[in-house]
Amino acid sequence: MKHYTLPVSPSTVHWGYFSKAVEPALVLKSGDRATIETLTHHANDDYERMIEGDPAAEAIFHWTKEQKTISRRGSGPTEGPFKVGAGEGVGVHLLTGPIAIEGAEPGDILEVRVLDVRPRPSCSACYSGRCFGSNVAANWGFHYHDLIEEPKPREVVTIFEIDTAGDPYAKAVYNYIWTPQTDPDGVVHPIIDYPGVRVDHRLVKRRENILQNVRVPARLHFGTMGLAPAEADFVSSIPPSYTGGNIDDWRIGRGARMYYPVAVDGAFFSVGDPHAAQGDSELGGTAIETSLTGDFEFILHKKDDLGGTILEGLSHPMLETDEQWSVYGFTYANYLESLGDNAQTEIAQHSSVDRAMRDAFRKLRRFLMTAHKLSEDEAIALMSVAADFGVTQVVDANWGVHGSIRKNVFRCY
Repeated sequence: MKHYTLPVSPSTVHWGYFSKAVEPALVLKSGDRATIETLTHHANDDYERMIEGDPAAEAIFHWTKEQKTISRRGSGPTEGPFKVGAGEGVGVHLLTGPIAIEGAEPGDILEVRVLDVRPRPSCSACYSGRCFGSNVAANWGFHYHDLIEEPKPREVVTIFEIDTAGDPYAKAVYNYIWTPQTDPDGVVHPIIDYPGVRVDHRLVKRRENILQNVRVPARLHFGTMGLAPAEADFVSSIPPSYTGGNIDDWRIGRGARMYYPVAVDGAFFSVGDPHAAQGDSELGGTAIETSLTGDFEFILHKKDDLGGTILEGLSHPMLETDEQWSVYGFTYANYLESLGDNAQTEIAQHSSVDRAMRDAFRKLRRFLMTAHKLSEDEAIALMSVAADFGVTQVVDANWGVHGSIRKNVFRCY
């Protein structure tokens, strides 16, 4: 086993997409470990707290009229004219990677163990050593067209500070309503529609003393983590799918084991969308988006060795913790295959919790019948009395429902 370090830099991150066509930032063997840095794509909501003084973050987010360090942000076109910018924001997350796994082939399963997670401290002279994150009640949030106070509609950015002394928690610092922002290329953004636009704080009105006497328990995790799909060279980071991606489950933190079906040679693992805290559903559109560093271990399970294990027949992401297994149902199990050439832009028109629930049910039924040798009637009975289904997220176009079964129901007394 070897242990590698993969820092964030303009050459080790890609913005807004998973890809089988990008040169790997690192190549590992099964059993290797890696310390991987990740940056939140929302850092420019408060440049002073989350970017200033951090050389890597400053380089990645650098955007002037003369130079844009990372031009492509999303899986959309890279040749203009553009509506909002290269990549068109069809995918928004800053992802570190890809990491290629030697010997990985389609049909294999890659196990990714999250060994540890920790916040990336601010490097700003004013806030050195403190940790911050941003929550955005955004235009893609479930709430957006169901507001009762004026102005309607509105997008609201809330900046949190994360306290890591003792039991970690987050406390709100201030918030502001998004006002139109003009990027260095002269494009006006009346709503949040392109990642990495720096907010000019002279144009927004901060509201202090918000969420007083409220402390949010921190649940450090990675919202977007997975492998490159086979269907296209550049795939939006927003909708999750059969190789993982933007699942947005707060349980994918320290101690989690994620299993992903390999779709392309080398697997091409990427990770990002780091979160300090999130609730089931991610209702407003985002979690507390912060920057994190994680320690990971990678185990490759070859397809010929899966029979008789919990991974037999696995064709979708699955989570294992010390207490339970969880499967993830989506509106479409593989939206890229189901919706064709325009899948990445059309998927949001099909979002459905009902379909995601149906998919989660079918996946958990298969798991109980295959991994635990239950009959269909036994599996359905057990799901009804012992499985927990919850709404993972209703903001990522391909909406998600998780189905979980506790391990202790299988113990013999």
